[in-house]
Amino acid sequence: MRLEEFCVSNYRNIIDSGWIKTTDVTAFVGQNEAGKSNIFEALYCLHSFVETQYNPDEDWPVDDWKGKKNANGKTVSQAYFEFDEGEAESLFEFATEVQTDEDGSELEPEIATPPDGLRLFARRSYGYLTGFGLHDREGNAIAAADLGLSKDKVSEWASEHVPRFVLIQDYEFSGAQVELNELKNRLDTAGSKRHELSTDDQTILIVLDLAEIDLDDFVEKGSSAEGRTLRQFDKRAASAYLTQQFQKLWKQKKVKFDIDVDGPTLNIFAEDEAIGFPVRLNRRSTGFRWYVSFAWKFTHASEGDFENCTLLLEEPGIHLHYSGQRDLLGVFEDLSETNTVMYTTHLSSMVDQANPERVRIIETDSGHHLRVTHGVVSSQSAPMAVIESALGLTPDLSGMLGNRKVLIVEGGTDALILSKLSGLLTKSDRVGMSDHIYMWPAQTSTKAPMYAAFAIGQLWDAGVLLDADEAGHQAHKKIKDMNLKDYADQTGHEFRVLMLDKAAGVKKTDVAIEDLFPSEWFLECVNRAYGLALRLEDLPEDGSTLIAKRVEIAMKQRQGQELKKKNVLVEMLKEFDSWTSISDLPTGTADNAEHLFKKINSAFGVES
Repeated sequence: MRLEEFCVSNYRNIIDSGWIKTTDVTAFVGQNEAGKSNIFEALYCLHSFVETQYNPDEDWPVDDWKGKKNANGKTVSQAYFEFDEGEAESLFEFATEVQTDEDGSELEPEIATPPDGLRLFARRSYGYLTGFGLHDREGNAIAAADLGLSKDKVSEWASEHVPRFVLIQDYEFSGAQVELNELKNRLDTAGSKRHELSTDDQTILIVLDLAEIDLDDFVEKGSSAEGRTLRQFDKRAASAYLTQQFQKLWKQKKVKFDIDVDGPTLNIFAEDEAIGFPVRLNRRSTGFRWYVSFAWKFTHASEGDFENCTLLLEEPGIHLHYSGQRDLLGVFEDLSETNTVMYTTHLSSMVDQANPERVRIIETDSGHHLRVTHGVVSSQSAPMAVIESALGLTPDLSGMLGNRKVLIVEGGTDALILSKLSGLLTKSDRVGMSDHIYMWPAQTSTKAPMYAAFAIGQLWDAGVLLDADEAGHQAHKKIKDMNLKDYADQTGHEFRVLMLDKAAGVKKTDVAIEDLFPSEWFLECVNRAYGLALRLEDLPEDGSTLIAKRVEIAMKQRQGQELKKKNVLVEMLKEFDSWTSISDLPTGTADNAEHLFKKINSAFGVES
C-alpha cells in the first residue's frame, strides 16, 4: 500500500496545504522556517510509529489564536492510500459482514468484488484518533455497509496494513558511552513519554530493542558473574544484527559494530574491515554517525524488514560529503521499491535532476503561511536558488536565459557540434541556427526533463532537442507525463519538444547527434582514438541504427573494450579545427545540419 496524496490544515503556519501528490521518492525543497518540518510532523501523527497527538496549545496556528478554543475536531491531516495488487481483495475478505440465518447460524459470506478506483482514506483531527474509510477516485466517501463491509473491520484492517510513518528529524547521535543504570532511571521517570528522551537515549534503547534485550533484565544481569556471562551473548547477537542491517544501507565500505559492556557502562565500537581496528563510535565522523542513527532507527521502525513504511526524513545527508549524498539518493531509490520516501532538503546535491516530477517546492505567502508547488517552479528566490544550483546556473546566466529563446540540448558535446556546424553553414550563406536562440546543455538526456521543467516554470520561451534513441524517447515521455506542455500552454509560453530524427530528416530508426555525420566518418574517428581498424561491415545489425551503439557492441565483442564517446570527441575536434567551410564537411553533413536548423528556427518562430 502506498501513500498517494495528502493534505495538512490548521497546523502551525499551515492553514491549508492543498492536496500534495507523492511519488515513490519525493523531495520537499524550501528555505528554513518555511514549514517543511511542520508538514512532516503533522503528517506523522496520522499513522505514527510511536503514538503522538496534536496539541492545540502548541500546534494551532498562532494568527488564529482565538479559534483555538474550538480546535477540538478540526481536521489536521488527511491522506489517500493506493491499494497494491491483491490488497483490496484482502480487505474485503477480512471485513465482509457476517450474515446469519433464522437459526442464528453463520452463513457462508458472499465477498463482493472491490470497485475500480477504490482508495483508502485516513483523517486525523484535534482530540481524536485517526479514522479510516473508503473513497472513490473522485474523493467521494463510500459507506462500508454499501459494499457489504463492517466499518469497524475496515478500520481494523487499515490500522494493520497502512504503512507506518517513520519520522527521523534529529540525527545527532553522539555514540558516547552510556551508564545503563542511569539510562534505566531516566526511562522509568519518562514512563510512557519515551519519545521525550534525548536522541542518544532513544538510539541506545533502539539498539537494545533490536537485540530483544530488556533493559531491566540487562541491568540485573550485570549484578552477578553468571548474568554478565549471559549478557555477553546478548550483546554479541545485537552486534551481529546491527552490523548486518547497517550494511544494507551503507554502501561505501564494510563496517562491523561491537557493543561492549563493562559493568554498567555500554560502549559501541565501529571497525572498518580494511583497517581492522575498532574505534569508539563517538570518534567517528558526524556523517557516519548520522547514517548509523538513520539505519538503526529505520531498522527498528520496520522491524528489520525495511518495507511498508512511509519515511519522513528531515535534511538527510546534510553531514555527508557529495559522493555520500549521491549514494544516499541511490539508497532512497532502492528503499522506494517497498516504501515511500519523503525528505526535505536545501542542498542542490540532494535534488535528483533525472526526476523533476519528484520535487515539491515549499514557500510562504505574504502571511507567512505555507504553500506547496508541484515541480521546480517558485516565485521565491530561496527555493529556486537550490534548483538553479542543481542545474549549474548562476543568477546572471539565469537572467540572460530568461530573455532569450532557449534550446535545451542533451549535453555539452551536442552544443559544441551544433555551434560548429551552424557557424560553417552561415559562413557559406546557408541556414544555421538563429542568433536569437541560445543552447543550454543538460548533463544527459535523463536530466533534460528537469531543465525543461525549470524553463517552463520560469516562463521562458524554450524547447528541447532530444536524440531519437531509447533514452531520448524516455525523456520525451517524462516531459509528457509531467504535463509541461499543457502548463506552458496555460501560461501562454510555448514549449517545444524536437526529436532529432524528424528535425534533421535523417532516415534512420534511431538517431543521435553523431548521426548527423556519415557512419564512415564517425568510424574513422573511433579507429584513430583506439588504434583499431574496424570497417562498417564489421558492425553488427542489432536492430538499432545508432552508429555509436553498433560500434560499442563490435568493440566489446572483438577487443573487449568500452566505447567512451569523449575519446572519440577528441578526434572529432581535431577535424573540427581544420574545417573552414562546408566543403570540408563529410558528405551529407551540411544537408542534415541545415535541415535541422531550419526546423529549430521554425519551431521558435524566427526567420532562417
